[in-house]
Formats: sequence, structure tokens, C-alpha cells
Amino acid sequence: MKICRFNDNRIGIVRDDMVHDITPLFASLGEPGWPYPSYDWIIGNFPRVRDQIEPYLARAATLPLSAVTLRAPVANPGKIIGAPINYRDHIDEANADQQIAHGKTFTTLDQYGLFLKATTALTGPDGTVEIPFPERRTDHEIELGVIIGRKARRVPRERALEYVFGYCVALDMTVRGPEFPGFRKSADTFAVIGPWITSADEIADPNNLDFELSVNGEVRQKSNTQYLIFNVQRLIEYASAMYTLQPGDIIMTGTPAGVGPVQPGDVMHARVSGLGELTMRMAQP
Repeated sequence: MKICRFNDNRIGIVRDDMVHDITPLFASLGEPGWPYPSYDWIIGNFPRVRDQIEPYLARAATLPLSAVTLRAPVANPGKIIGAPINYRDHIDEANADQQIAHGKTFTTLDQYGLFLKATTALTGPDGTVEIPFPERRTDHEIELGVIIGRKARRVPRERALEYVFGYCVALDMTVRGPEFPGFRKSADTFAVIGPWITSADEIADPNNLDFELSVNGEVRQKSNTQYLIFNVQRLIEYASAMYTLQPGDIIMTGTPAGVGPVQPGDVMHARVSGLGELTMRMAQP
């Protein structure tokens, strides 16, 4: 199942290049009360409507995929969690490039830890990525995005995939510099996800997905999630030992070698096998 958010915050199922509007199924659940939940309400309540979706599609309003504007498929994540150095070739790349390292020596993820991106950085495949400091280097980083489906605390890796709602293409945009990663990676539009969420049941092994990013038609990053140092299960175990994970939380799993600068006017194209692809243009605010 491919779940999208489109146009004026409608919820849809993408099938055969058509978008089936299932928003009325959620409308029947009522509105969340005050205080508003600290998680994504749609994803948190998805189990309540899941069994109704297939019968409803026959009468759902339908639009061609080409006729809708896709938004970030998660509207209100409580957290966006990043894994900064989770491919060995990127560790080597970072240690060799002082514009990335800035005097640091990167080792392994369990020594360096995770970081949080501001949720206001979130954007979808419907617009541009803004470069806030054109005088500084801004890099692309393609990643697998993992969307949490239910509350998770201290989850052992053996059960971690039970807590996954689905997966998406993710871009963890980065301004290079000496500041803490959570600051440099949290500019508006610096957390790109899309084009939709592919439900976890459709992905047999999230640790064996090919992915690729090109800039202006030139391939810069190409790898497979089998090379993750902390695989998806271990990342969920690690993150949930520190944070309570909530429905709609996003884990960006790390990027391989090939990161590089982008400028206003550049066009990035990112794809992950089984999850779709997205195209984003770089611009100044």
C-alpha cells in the first residue's frame, strides 16, 4: 500500500498511477482533542481504518497521479531522527574531507550518536529545497526513511520491524560547518521525504534496497542499504533506548559516500527501489 498526502491535506492511496482519496475514512474518527497529540494523528489512527480501505476504494474519489500535488506524506512527526555516519565509505569520505569533518575524527555510530532535526525542516516532493547560506557549502544526502507506526520504548532489534509503519525516500540536507549537526541540518526544507509511504508489508527486507541520487543528471550517490553499519532494526533499538518513539516519527538511516555541494538552480533526483522517486530543485529563500 502506498499512502500519500496530496493537495489540501487529503490522504490518498496510490495505485496504478491513480490517487484514491480516503480522507473521509479519517473524518469519521472525529478530531483530536486538546492537548493535541505529540505524534502524527493520521498514522497513529491508521490501524482503525486499515480494514476499511480496500472496500472503500471502489467508491473513492480518484485523480490521476499527474494531476495532484504531493505533500510530505507525514504531516506532523514528533521527531526526525538522523544517523550521521552509518556507512563505512561515508566515514572514510568524511575523515578525508575537512569541509565535512572540521577537525573531528569520525569512528562509529555508537560512539558518535544520533541527532534530531527540527520538524519545521520537513518538506515533501512538491517544491524546492532552500539554501539559507549561499556562501557556505550545502550538501545533499540521500537516505532511507523509516516511519514509525506505534509507540516504541526500549525495543529489542529482534522485534523492531513490528513497529515500522512504512518506508520512504529521504534527503537529509546539510550545511557544512563546525556547528552541531542538529543545527546545520534543520534549516527550513532540509528534511525531504516522499513521494509517499510504502507500507512495511510491501518491503520484504529494508536492509537490501538499492538507491541513487543524481544532480543535474550526474549520478553522485549510489548504494544499497545492505551496507548500513546499524541496520534498520538496530537503529530502532538504539533510538528507542533513548527516546520514546511515536507514530509518525521519522528515522533517517544515514547516507553513503558521494555527498557533494548543490547550488541554486540545481536539480536533484533521488530514488529508492520499491519506494519511488522524487525530484527537487535548489533555490534561495
